[in-house]
Amino acid sequence: MKTSTKRQYTIRNISANIDKAIRKRMKDEGKSLNTVVLEALANSNQIKSHRDLSYLIGSLSEKEAKIISTEIQKQKTIDPDLWL
Repeated sequence: MKTSTKRQYTIRNISANIDKAIRKRMKDEGKSLNTVVLEALANSNQIKSHRDLSYLIGSLSEKEAKIISTEIQKQKTIDPDLWL
């Protein structure tokens, strides 16, 4: 007998603003609660890999910034032997 890899969850204590956003999206997109929540969870994984990194600006020391800059410049160098 095969077992399902899908899981079921019960989520409690949803804040009013999250509930309002979910219900608005349900209405706007004509989707079920389950679909909207599953899409939001799937998209949250993508957000992690494409999140805003502006908090890093100015966090490097001058020495660290110089090392990174030097490495980037090395990567921009074209080796003519590779293009023959």
